[in-house]
Amino acid sequence: MTKGYAGRILRVDLTTGKIEVESLDEKVARKYIGGSGLCAKILWDETTAATDPFSPENPMVFMTGPFSGTSVLFGSKVRVATISPLTGILGEALAGGRWGAELKHTGFDGIVVKGKAKNPVYLWIKDGNVKLVNADHVWGKDTYAADEIIRKETDEKAVVLNIGTAGEKLVRIAHVVSEGRAGATAARCGMGAVMGSKKLKAIAVRGTLKVEVYDEQKLRESIHEILPKITRRWKKMQREENSLSVEELAHARRMHHSDHSGDYPIKNWRQGLLEGSTELDIEARVKRGTVRHCVNCPTGCIESGMIVEADGKEGRRIRWEALAPLGPQCMITDLKALDEAFALCQRFGLDCVSTGGAISFAMECFEKGLITKNDTDGIDLSWGNAEAMVEMVRKIGNREGFGELLGEGVRIAAERIGGTAQEYAMHVKGLELSAHDPRAFNGVALEYATSTVGAHHHGASSYQIEGEEDPVQRIKVASWCPYSSAPFEVKDKEKMCAMLQNLMCMMNSLPFCWFAVTYVANIYPPKLVEWVNYVTGWDMDLEEFMKTGERIFNLERMVNVRRGISRKDDTLPARMLTHKNLPHKHLPPLGEMLGEYYPYRGWSEEGIPTKQKLEELGLEELAEYGYKMKEG
Repeated sequence: MTKGYAGRILRVDLTTGKIEVESLDEKVARKYIGGSGLCAKILWDETTAATDPFSPENPMVFMTGPFSGTSVLFGSKVRVATISPLTGILGEALAGGRWGAELKHTGFDGIVVKGKAKNPVYLWIKDGNVKLVNADHVWGKDTYAADEIIRKETDEKAVVLNIGTAGEKLVRIAHVVSEGRAGATAARCGMGAVMGSKKLKAIAVRGTLKVEVYDEQKLRESIHEILPKITRRWKKMQREENSLSVEELAHARRMHHSDHSGDYPIKNWRQGLLEGSTELDIEARVKRGTVRHCVNCPTGCIESGMIVEADGKEGRRIRWEALAPLGPQCMITDLKALDEAFALCQRFGLDCVSTGGAISFAMECFEKGLITKNDTDGIDLSWGNAEAMVEMVRKIGNREGFGELLGEGVRIAAERIGGTAQEYAMHVKGLELSAHDPRAFNGVALEYATSTVGAHHHGASSYQIEGEEDPVQRIKVASWCPYSSAPFEVKDKEKMCAMLQNLMCMMNSLPFCWFAVTYVANIYPPKLVEWVNYVTGWDMDLEEFMKTGERIFNLERMVNVRRGISRKDDTLPARMLTHKNLPHKHLPPLGEMLGEYYPYRGWSEEGIPTKQKLEELGLEELAEYGYKMKEG
């Protein structure tokens, strides 16, 4: 088997209890890499247009890649994929922390779970040994408690990925959590609900097996060559922030985030400014310090989870993607309430982005009189009511009362409420918007509309390219992404978006952390290609690297095309196309950009990959299907 891979995929049928080991074909590994690529390949092969997300036949895939478990920096993530119960199409989520690397050290590249257990179970994997364990005693426990119990029963050094009560109760916005209180999550698209439908409470892994690398010496030399630059850059960033007072830093961030970009999701995306929102962000970030990193991460980042406050009490770093939807999006700036809401989301196993999106949607429906206290269990869902927001998180996590409806996601909730509710449901393809405004960046608008999972900011992360102000950094980015441009420009946006989407598919397949490219380390694609070859022994060049990303993106698109996705779905909420937001009062010209994007992608005007494009990418088995869809 190619170096960098264990060469084995674990298959578990929960209906029969059958456990099998499948060999990973070397040609398939090079063609689809791992992570997102192998997930998409499995979903194409093993689902249909009619596969119900909650059916036993729907596979749930946990997949690492060639970087997992090696000495490669920033490569410890794991991709989780299935047919999403929230969107009805391909659903993916990425978790950091230690679980992915630990799985690789057990001797498996990935796990495919099908079926449905009669009673709750968890999967215990240690150095190639696999067994299903009865989980009746942890079913109903939150993610923190379940983690502690399972580690005591298996191995204190085991890394546990599990669901909370939200996943058990099939809340469609439920996520998957690893490492308990540390809280590394595969958050988007309802992954936790699919685990719950299979009655799979957790997967615990403990591995000591070595991952073989083709040329460990050259890999380490390459890493050590750039490591000092990474640590110097990170320390410089920390010094610059620490030298400012909270007030000064708040002012600087306000200038950047609001006055400059208008990137805040305020009042269910109706406003661009909220007094106190930036100070809230700064207080959450500056007054606390990171104490844990992902495996082989030399810096830590703003996404790290576990925090210890000055008085020694345990706390949490509230990630921006959680802080914004639960906070300013609901007109809330009470950090204590947000800390409580975030902790509840982690314990219940709830995606903070979708949870905040659902509550802010409900607040607008409440304001417009579409729902009243009679509908909300007596809760006053007025804007800025922090107590109500926290209580609604509890109700969503318990699938209780009005929380049961909100836990279905804003698309379904709007359909059931009726009236003008769909005007206030901020989603793309059923997935609530990430905390970045597409009216602030044309690239984000195109990215959200064409993303294979819906409105996810890591479909291309174009906001980090478009929003870069440092001229030195812009020159560095232009060296590998020549299509980067100012936020409101239209020229070449289709090229920039497609290139970043292809790159992100590779990042999610290796896997590799996006922040290491744009934020903390400046590790660009040519260096990744170098590391791929040192790990695997391949002779891959940059052209093949990017073409592989394009293949994966088109494969993901075809999974969705088979389930009915076309140009009609590549859109944004009407508010994003018609409501001019402060401070720029800009509307993205989405139709114009799509008109350039589809031909550049080699897709039909309906947004379907053409037979010629699929054959060019080596997806001949999909080409006939795509051709029929195009013709008829």
